[in-house]
Amino acid sequence: MSAPPRLFDRDLHRKRLTRAAADFDDAGFLKARAANDVVSRLEAILRDFPLAVDLGARTGAFREALAASDAAPRVGALIEADLSEAMLAGRRGLRVALDEERLPFAPESLDLVVSSLSLHWTNDVVGALIQIRRALKPDGLFIGAFLGGATLTELRQSLVAAEIDLLGGAGSRVSPFADALDAAGLLQRAGFALPVADVDRVTVRYSHPLRLLADLRQMGETNVLADRHPRPLTRALIARTCEIYAERFSGPDGKVDATFEILTLTGWAPHASQQQPLKPGSAKARLADALGTVEHKLPKG
Repeated sequence: MSAPPRLFDRDLHRKRLTRAAADFDDAGFLKARAANDVVSRLEAILRDFPLAVDLGARTGAFREALAASDAAPRVGALIEADLSEAMLAGRRGLRVALDEERLPFAPESLDLVVSSLSLHWTNDVVGALIQIRRALKPDGLFIGAFLGGATLTELRQSLVAAEIDLLGGAGSRVSPFADALDAAGLLQRAGFALPVADVDRVTVRYSHPLRLLADLRQMGETNVLADRHPRPLTRALIARTCEIYAERFSGPDGKVDATFEILTLTGWAPHASQQQPLKPGSAKARLADALGTVEHKLPKG
């Protein structure tokens, strides 16, 4: 089997996260939003999870949201894991620095795995999900939030237009994200049962496009494409990008919009007790009877 394509420079991503660790909370609003959404889903599931892992824990947004929720008593030991050791520093509890592409957990050892806004940086998302599913006990739960394809659409368009203006062509400067239409399919391909995908679109308003770029840097979400654009961002290119951004995406108050699309996936490790789809032709009632209509058969041929 051939190896998946290397989309991202994971070592560079680790360095960017480490650099961002000290000031991450200043721009951690997306992480907090995704973590709170994951916790709200756990609150609706009335079962215990003795051993849980938070992949891409960063500075602990999930732990904080969980501690303030009704689901907290149902989650036992929580292992916080992150690609950057610096993100985990300075707080108590079980912590481990790891690469989401090479999980160290034993098969069928975990009851719950959550991840908010980190797995979109893996080179093989399905491969990472397969590892998660294998680490879960049968009927174990995974809830993960990813950045989706509509994320930073305004910045992408402005960068492309600026490069065409100044350089006569455009290259890749913003990382690709999963398409919302394919989200549930990722879980199915990884072998999860009962997959569910939801989309949350967030519009953040900035006084200037440079404030958006500063937030992305503080989040550790700047470009780490393995095949990065050969020409670095120059002051002239950034200035032209900001001009186009303001022209196309500003409101009456002069502030600019930035779209973030959060895809939340929920899936269960397969277990015999789970609800199974009926076999074709096994229905015991006719849809026409339920609707009170007459059934018309299609002509043969």
